[in-house]
Parts: sequence; C-alpha cells; structure tokens
Amino acid sequence: MHTLLITDRTITYDGRQLAPHWIYRQFDLMGDAAVAFIGPCHVDLSEMVDIEDVKAQAPIFSPKMLHIIAEFFSSDLHTTVYRQRLLIMTAKEILERLTDRPVTRKGDDLYLLRTDGSSGKLSVSIATASATSTLIHTGLNIEIEGTPVPTVGLAELGVDPAAFGAELLRRYADEVDDIWLARCKVRAVG
Repeated sequence: MHTLLITDRTITYDGRQLAPHWIYRQFDLMGDAAVAFIGPCHVDLSEMVDIEDVKAQAPIFSPKMLHIIAEFFSSDLHTTVYRQRLLIMTAKEILERLTDRPVTRKGDDLYLLRTDGSSGKLSVSIATASATSTLIHTGLNIEIEGTPVPTVGLAELGVDPAAFGAELLRRYADEVDDIWLARCKVRAVG
C-alpha cells in the first residue's frame, strides 16, 4: 500500500466518500492509499452500495466512528473483498490484545459482548468497484447513542480511536505489502 494518512479533520461519512479518487481529491494522495478519520456516520439508503441492506431498509447511523477508506488501482472486486477481510481480521487481532472481551467476526463485521451480556455490533464494512479502482469503507463505532441496532463502541471498550486507527492502518499496510512481496519472491513451476 503506497500511502497512509490519519487525518484529524472531522468528516461525516455519508457514503459519498466511497468514490474513485476521493482520497486524491481530499488529501492529494495518488495511487493505492488508505485514510483514517473520525466523524459521524449517516448513510441514507440512496447512498448505500450494499444491496442487501437497501432491500432490508437498513440505513447506517452512528454518532461517532473511526472510518477507514482504502482505494486500490490494480485489483478486482474479488481481491478487494479479500483485502477487506484482511482489514477486519487485523482490527480483530488488535482489539483482542487491547480488550478483555471476546471479539467475534461474522463475515466483514465485528461483534463484542455488551455490558448487559448481549452481542453488540462494532463495525460496518463494504467493498465495491468503480470504473477505475476498487474501494473499501470500514467504520468502527466510537460512540453508540442512537444506533439502529445493538452496538458496542471503542469508547466503551476503553480503546483510543486515534491510536487504534494508526496501528490498524500501519499493520494493514504492512500485510498488504508483505503479500505483494511474498508473490514476487517465488519462481514459477512447471
């Protein structure tokens, strides 16, 4: 992964950020890149790319999330979904180290036990393709008041969102780069 940025700009994620060259237009980072930012999340059905959620009439809302946007210019959607799952698994590994609560992954979402013993959803995530690139958005709740489903947030877990976001981006980029190098170091067979 070429470029990483953790910005202190508060940005409301409304789905329009999941667009080709958004990172370049907003932060002047060209090529494969990932950006982390903190802000509310309010995605209306008209901006959602997850058709299953649209059919279920399930808009996304959180008063405050840690958002990760990643864009890749040499990858198909299938590969990007793998990269999305790698991002989620990396987040899971970090959270398991930082908290004493078990972290469960279901597909591209993370769940933890809430203080009342029920399961709470920590994340939302989607991968999609544009005409020029593939994109990932992952959001992790920080605050949970008013969320439409039972959730858990990083604040409740005692996890500093900025430090978590920085570690997540660094470790994710290292994994993506290491996979690329692993691919390049082998000779052909046959």
